[in-house]
Amino acid sequence: MNTPIDTTVTAPAAELATPAGGMPDQMTIILFSGDLDRALAAFVIANGALAMDIKVTMFFAFWGLNVLRKETARSPAKDLLARMFGWMMPKGAARLKLSKMHMMGMGTRMMKFVMRKKNVQSLPQFIEMARNNGVRFVACSMSMDVMGLKREELLDGVELGGVATFLGDACQSKSTLFI
Repeated sequence: MNTPIDTTVTAPAAELATPAGGMPDQMTIILFSGDLDRALAAFVIANGALAMDIKVTMFFAFWGLNVLRKETARSPAKDLLARMFGWMMPKGAARLKLSKMHMMGMGTRMMKFVMRKKNVQSLPQFIEMARNNGVRFVACSMSMDVMGLKREELLDGVELGGVATFLGDACQSKSTLFI
């Protein structure tokens, strides 16, 4: 027998958005994944938090760095291994694939088509909205070094930081998400 789920709201949204109402006024999101659907989730949450006047820092590590890559960046001088990593990884948010049902590109194209049809913004549009509204983007310097990425390959305005940068922000946040 199915039990109904209680979906009632106990306080007005405006009250919940205040620190006194128990909601965080600062959020940290670490994006470890380079999958389109997971990156979309991270940016939907980030933009939603901004709409509630919550300060957001996004920390991009390993595969999540691909979200920040410029699509047309000129590749700086690199060693062979770094060039190979750069060649194998997608350049930019528009080239990410679904984590499930990619189906040699057909699933990803279908998802993007349905999003357009339903007037859902694309990942690059969500990223631009987040940047324009003050989300702080921090690229993991260790991940960049391991994967052979250089600062000039990333979107403008992205900060570099290590685990101490992430932990400093996470400790100040009332909510930290790992995606």
